Amino acid sequence: MSDTQTLDAAVVADYLSDKIDGFEGPLEVEKFQVGQSNPTFLLRTPTRNFVLRRKPPGMLLKSAHAVDREFRVQSALANTDVPVARMHHLCEDDSVIGSMFYVMDHVDGRNHTLPTMPDQDNAMRSGVIDDMNRVLAALHDVDIDAVGLSDFGPPGNYYERQIGRWSKQYRASETETVADMDRLMELLVEQTPADDGQRTLVHGDYRIDNMMFEKDGPLCLAVLDWELSTIGHPYADLAAVIMQWQMPATTEGRGLAGVDRAALGLPTDAEFIARYCERRGIGPIDNFGFYLAFNFFRMAAIIQGVLKRALDGNASNPERGKQMGQYVPVFANAGLKALEQG
Repeated sequence: MSDTQTLDAAVVADYLSDKIDGFEGPLEVEKFQVGQSNPTFLLRTPTRNFVLRRKPPGMLLKSAHAVDREFRVQSALANTDVPVARMHHLCEDDSVIGSMFYVMDHVDGRNHTLPTMPDQDNAMRSGVIDDMNRVLAALHDVDIDAVGLSDFGPPGNYYERQIGRWSKQYRASETETVADMDRLMELLVEQTPADDGQRTLVHGDYRIDNMMFEKDGPLCLAVLDWELSTIGHPYADLAAVIMQWQMPATTEGRGLAGVDRAALGLPTDAEFIARYCERRGIGPIDNFGFYLAFNFFRMAAIIQGVLKRALDGNASNPERGKQMGQYVPVFANAGLKALEQG
């Protein structure tokens, strides 16, 4: 099967019937339209629902679309303070549906796609963002040795490794020259801080729309989309939240730029960072502009990859991929500005 938009329900049902306790058909399959990287499907059975995430078929960049890593990290977090969906099965046999996939519980909650949460009151907005902060602190406090993830990422300077990796990914999917991106990559290499010894689990794409919350409350039920997770430096995740908030407050931007946060019950960047530091028992963070610029750079590289897949015809949502591609220069420029502000 080479189509990322559909699954053969009969094949999937037959395969899972003896892999997951209590799995019985008939099976209905529906593709989620969100998510650009790994095609994701809702599996409906008469008794319960599941979610299937698969690698896209075809030629892929090395280390991209690592659904096996997603499965491993969420399995490891099952009994921690980090809420995740329950994992059921990882299939590494490409012959079943055409690529590797895993199956997890369907978390029946609410997904806030916009940090402004326009359909909520101030108390709910404040509560959701505070729980987002709580979960992030809990994530970075996970004992990676105790949960069996000490080898989930290589040792050494996380930022050196990531800048090198994403620069290569960007070059491999480059479709035109973006001067600001070239400059940003140079400056990040020059300004990478010395390794301070912090080595934690990092999500890699931590933002509100990658989380499921209670339908009628502020608590997070599950953090989703762990494809970019690794062992790294915690400030990368923290700065990812702040980076997202600097985006336009639109359906596409999903940020808080220009928003009167106080009027909506939302914290300032500084308040969110301070609460995180308080929860983790650490002091103020120096040189936050570097961590912010790093996130703008990495997001530009990711979006470039989405654009390349869209142009090549094997993106999960080609039209949206092409629209997102227009933001590569925007993110690169924002990264340069973050470095300037320090």
